[in-house]
Amino acid sequence: MSSSDIFIGETIGTALLILLGGGVCAAVTFKRSKAYEAGWVAIAFGWGFAVLTGAYLAGGVSGAHLNPAVTLGLAVEGGTEWSDVPVYLAGELLGAMIGAVLVWITYYGQFQAHLTDPEIVGQAGGDKKPASDEPGPVLGIFSTAPEIRNAAQNMATEIIATFVLVIAILTQGLNDDGNGLGPLGALITALVVVGIGLSLGGPTGYAINPVRDLGPRIVHSLLPLPNKGSSDWTYAWVPVAGPLIGGAIAGGVYNIAFA
Repeated sequence: MSSSDIFIGETIGTALLILLGGGVCAAVTFKRSKAYEAGWVAIAFGWGFAVLTGAYLAGGVSGAHLNPAVTLGLAVEGGTEWSDVPVYLAGELLGAMIGAVLVWITYYGQFQAHLTDPEIVGQAGGDKKPASDEPGPVLGIFSTAPEIRNAAQNMATEIIATFVLVIAILTQGLNDDGNGLGPLGALITALVVVGIGLSLGGPTGYAINPVRDLGPRIVHSLLPLPNKGSSDWTYAWVPVAGPLIGGAIAGGVYNIAFA
């Protein structure tokens, strides 16, 4: 496949992934949403279906990595050329940012209502208004955060969860060329993502994808959202570094144990 195929496929596929994944987070978060407080199970399945949609769309174009950890794991395993890695990463990051913007457009009215609600941000004399250096009430729509802030544990959680994802892709989900997801692999991967969310997502929100976290976090920092608080950049390195390490380990383990 050409560099343009890779870039276009990864951009569009990742944009859809983040649109649907971020969309379910928004649907569950906003008081003025029909899915308000639908819960963690809805989020886990929403992200699984988001992966399924993006992977089916991009699978025949770019191999549907949609995730730098997957790209790195495939490069270590040997299915993806190292020279193609920067093209994959560029498309994935751009697509993640586009997807986050589309979530904002889709839920624009809900963002405005939520972030000006006195019960949410403590306006009109309340005491809940987020400080500019504290994460605000909608950051969770864009990016992940740990329930307990412990860098070592948070990093370990992301490494383990991403290892599960990438090793499952390498052993069960590759297309005939070995450089991305096939149709059955897309379904398997979506189900694995649901399983990771339900089983391993509790501590950190299971980024398991650097651009899933970084791209929307950048968009959060740039959007003109009232009372949005900080984008929590002190934590942002964990959901980038952890998945990359987990993906690389999975590629190495595959070469040792399965190749």
